[in-house]
This record gives sequence, C-alpha cells and structure tokens, in this order.
Amino acid sequence: MVNSQNTAKKVTTQPLEWIISDTVVPYAEALSFMEQRATGIAEGTASECVWLLEHPPTYTAGTSAKSEDLLTPDRFPVFETGRGGQYTYHGPGQRVGYVMLNLKERGPDVRGFVRNLEEWLIQTLATFNVKGERRDDRVGVWVSRPELGATKEDKIAAIGVRVRKWVTFHGVSLNIDPDLEHFSGIVPCGVSEHGVTSLEDLGHIASTAQVDIVMKQKFEEIFQSAS
Repeated sequence: MVNSQNTAKKVTTQPLEWIISDTVVPYAEALSFMEQRATGIAEGTASECVWLLEHPPTYTAGTSAKSEDLLTPDRFPVFETGRGGQYTYHGPGQRVGYVMLNLKERGPDVRGFVRNLEEWLIQTLATFNVKGERRDDRVGVWVSRPELGATKEDKIAAIGVRVRKWVTFHGVSLNIDPDLEHFSGIVPCGVSEHGVTSLEDLGHIASTAQVDIVMKQKFEEIFQSAS
C-alpha cells in the first residue's frame, strides 16, 4: 500500500490556477471543492486558485447571519457556510470569485487581503465606468445613486471570506445582470436601509466573458504587487 502522506509533493511554487466556469455550479459542489483545495494549499500539495463561476438561485448564511434576516426561507435553497458576514444571494447574472490563497507565504494580513479584494472589485467596476466605493461601517462595494436621492446608495458587490491555517477561501460576488428582485428574500448582509444594484441596472451592459477578462487582469495586477 502506498502511503499518500509520504509521497505527496510540495507544489506551493506552482503558478496560481484559474478556473472559469461557463455553466452554473451548485453551491454544495463549489463548497466541497474549496474545502479540499484549501486543505491542499495548507499542506503544500495543491496550488493557489481563483474560480470564477455562477450559482443557481441560492441564499447563503455567514457566521453572523440572523434568522430574522431570512425573509422567505422556502424560496431558494439555503446553505450555512463558514465564511464571514450575514445572508447573501447568489444566482445567474452574478459573477462569483472564489479566492484560495496562501497568506502564510503572501503575508499573514487578513485585513490587507480583504482590502485587496475590495480594490479588485473597485478597479474592475472602473473599467466599466462605474465608481465603486468602500464604506467604513459596512463590508462590500457601494455605488452612490444621487439620481434616486441625496443619500441613496446601493451595493453592487459583496465580500465574504474564511481563513483557515492562513489559507483563504470563499471570496466576492459582483452583480452583472442578476434578477435583483431575488434579493428581496433576505436582508442582504444585514443592511436594510440601502438597496442592491448591478451593472445592467446602472445602464452599463457587459457580458460575463468581458467581466471575466477584466477580473482576471485586475486580480493579477493587484495581488502580484501585493504578494
């Protein structure tokens, strides 16, 4: 019998792997993949990975989720997950980016990692002429909507991460052209006083393929300089 623990080879020097899925991926399948890849990265037997994909309509609960924020529990499948944050929605028209990196090698700075994720989204949006902004009191990337009111703003991208043994997984979601009404089944990220928007809602039409190209380019620029 071969002892796999003795024969496993370190691959931490391998280049980061990109996976880009053209069809929807069930949430449970993606979660299983991330768990296995994160373990492999921590053990030095798997390379870092970024996975761009879409899910079928799904609600997910982070570690801070409140039961009362799930307004229609029977509408879509609901998954509890170990990522940070509260309830969020995933579905077609939303690009999810799962980021599995080794912070032990890149620098054990979780706040810095999250800030780089925000910058990744902000620079991606800027390419499509959308000004994404941070907010000190809440997570995600926001867009000011003065045409709807002086203080009106909507969320266009969400962030929810988990770090285990200094390996990251879960990641970000960017609204391209999802059905925004699907967000009405939850209080997104526990924030009820602001809405949700998308590139299409803002009048910026972009295909998933176009967004993928920009996300890959901006990720490599930001995280190569940060590593």
